[in-house]
Amino acid sequence: MNAQPKSDCIGVEEYITGEQESDIRHEYIGGMVHAMSGASANHNLITGNLFALMHGAARQTSCQVFIADMKVYLDIAGRDIFYYPDVLVSCDPDDQETYFRKHPCLIVEVLSKTTERIDRQEKFLAYTSIDSLQEYILISQEQAEVTLFRRTNKWLPELFASDDKLHFDCLNCDLSVDQIYENINL
Repeated sequence: MNAQPKSDCIGVEEYITGEQESDIRHEYIGGMVHAMSGASANHNLITGNLFALMHGAARQTSCQVFIADMKVYLDIAGRDIFYYPDVLVSCDPDDQETYFRKHPCLIVEVLSKTTERIDRQEKFLAYTSIDSLQEYILISQEQAEVTLFRRTNKWLPELFASDDKLHFDCLNCDLSVDQIYENINL
């Protein structure tokens, strides 16, 4: 008798249900789940600052701003993928799933030493495949530096530092780098 190979893959419904019951978050890539590590104080402060600023701007629109716990869903080459961006903005009134969004217009990742390569490569390629995405933002925890990628600029990086202002097309708002890094010790 031949032994059947054990599969560690789970289905999307099992993943979604499991995430509701789990104390830790997991990203999902083609049936495989990957536990996420905790975030530093600076990571949380930067994310919180950005969320507060964007949430204020979104009040004048039909957009919704989510922080940390809202997943983004992608279908790449027939593989279901769920990531947890640090900040996600969706302005599509039909994008109303309970636990994830499919049509974000803006995604933010705050970089850490353990995630920077994935955020700059794997997630960059995945996120920029989303038709609705207008902007992808990477924010450093090590120095006051923001990298903005825009669809209208062919996803080429734009670098911003202290005293610079950024314009987010998705929310039609301007924020300064200094506002993003308010009360952050670098």
